[in-house]
Amino acid sequence: MLNYIIRRLLLMIPTVLGITFLVFTVMYFSPGGVGGQLLDDAGTLRPEERQKREQYLQQRFGIGQPFIVQYGRWLNNVSPVGFKSPEVGWPATKLGFKSPDLGRSFVRERPVTEMIAEALPVTITLNLITAPLVYAVALTAGMYTAARRGSKADFSIGLAFIALWSLPVMWVGVMLIGFLANRDFLPMFPTGGLNRPQAYGWAFFPSADNFGWLLDRMWHLAAPVLCMTYGGFAFLSKLTRAAMLENLAADFVRTARAKGQSERVILFRHVLRNSVLPLITVASGILPGLLGGSVIIESIFSLGGMGKMSLEAITVRDREVVLSITLVIAMISTFSLLIADICYAAADPRVSYE
Repeated sequence: MLNYIIRRLLLMIPTVLGITFLVFTVMYFSPGGVGGQLLDDAGTLRPEERQKREQYLQQRFGIGQPFIVQYGRWLNNVSPVGFKSPEVGWPATKLGFKSPDLGRSFVRERPVTEMIAEALPVTITLNLITAPLVYAVALTAGMYTAARRGSKADFSIGLAFIALWSLPVMWVGVMLIGFLANRDFLPMFPTGGLNRPQAYGWAFFPSADNFGWLLDRMWHLAAPVLCMTYGGFAFLSKLTRAAMLENLAADFVRTARAKGQSERVILFRHVLRNSVLPLITVASGILPGLLGGSVIIESIFSLGGMGKMSLEAITVRDREVVLSITLVIAMISTFSLLIADICYAAADPRVSYE
């Protein structure tokens, strides 16, 4: 197993390089090149600001040099191992370990690292609430319907989840704001944001004179979490149901029943454990989701997460932000696949990577 993990970690390097190379290529051949938006806006700046921006682009990418040189310079800047270059100019001076530099957003006039540090907790909070809810409901429903195949409960639960899955997330989010966050109808939820302004001066838990920061945050996240959960029930519950039905017809289940074991023991101890491999495959996408965020939900409810930041960066062609987010998500995506492979071996002794 250790040799396999080492091989996979080494394989992650060319995989991440390939992803970033592809995105950088698209950026390079788009109108204006990698620094197109920054150079287009330079005409509105004062001479010293324009000179500073051009100096940054020259140091960061080597604007005007061949494509492979520009990609190599950007990769050297974001890598923890590379050539240490002086503050101004090129070439690099020394090869070794250094602090990765994700660059600076000239649209927001801030370092990209600071922007990610602010947006990431919002997206992680949403997903850490959403993922357990989706899996808890879907696994329970999948196991329940598999044990009662062909019953009215099986048909009703399946029909309800398919109906929810058919509702577009964008439409549901707009309807929630239009009807359940509207003073003219039912103002049950806020229209957006993470907290009301006065909540930042409140105590964490509710007290006699305020609603409490925690409850206010939960109230603001209720509608976004609802929009992010309902669509996953159908897929995961059907996947669980199909996997469990396949194992319920296996020989080891008939043997367990012949030994007199109860249906509860058979369902949880034997069938469920052999049905988790497809669920592990699906779960491998959770980690990228923790960083990627939900573009639609975060935009509708005005949540400053990674998804909304990515959409804004693409819209205004803030290419440093786009490249940095691509790099981070590529690393997490490849790492999550490695975790999934390890979980396969832990869940099923028959899986071996030796």
